[in-house]
Amino acid sequence: MSQESLDREALRRQAQAHVQSLRLAGVEWLPAAETPVFLTADNQEPGDHSPPTPAAEDRRQALKLLAQEVSVCCKCAELVSNRTQTVFGDGGPGVDLCFVGEAPGADEDAQGLPFVGAAGQLLNRIIAACGFQRHEVYICNIIKCRPPGNRTPLPNEAANCRSFLDRQLELVQPRFICALGGCAAQNLLSSNLALGKLRGKFHDYKGIPVLCTYHPAYLLPHRNPDKKKDVWEDMKMLLARMGRPIPQKG
Repeated sequence: MSQESLDREALRRQAQAHVQSLRLAGVEWLPAAETPVFLTADNQEPGDHSPPTPAAEDRRQALKLLAQEVSVCCKCAELVSNRTQTVFGDGGPGVDLCFVGEAPGADEDAQGLPFVGAAGQLLNRIIAACGFQRHEVYICNIIKCRPPGNRTPLPNEAANCRSFLDRQLELVQPRFICALGGCAAQNLLSSNLALGKLRGKFHDYKGIPVLCTYHPAYLLPHRNPDKKKDVWEDMKMLLARMGRPIPQKG
């Protein structure tokens, strides 16, 4: 299936899911609106009559619809009873790099954004060390609700959230993915291998190169700060594959 077809299929699914969520909320009708027109990419060659691809704004709106669908998900009773709100993602579509973690923590549950606590502050420094700003990357988690006590997500919880993650990444379309921690790496790649076996090489997620490294929470001062040097080696490998310069680490 072509990328254009994947884009349109993703948007169709978001629209269907949004209509279903409205019906469940008791909404029986909506006012008619003009049919949206997908914009042709700015760099489309003159005379190119291939179907236009959805513009970034169309995918951004589809991500908002998907986030709304996630916000009313009740598949995991324990997570629903424990959450303040769902934590969908941070960033926009079409980025070069997407970071995927395992689950929201207490700070994320309170703010509704991924990686905003102590581990998030360290991730921000990793992003900056790689020559990015946070708004230039996309950040999300395997599951969208905080597990009780910040425990590791259970296999059934990850499975319940998998379709949301896949559709989210379909719409973001990152060029590269960095999986943070063993839970994220194993779930994203459907692998049983330990993180130590997954590090140091590139993997594939639906045609997107994936590099696995330690979760920032694992690097905090009270845990394993000495592993920061290993993460930096992973990031240098990623930057080289991306064709980006490797900044001098300060």
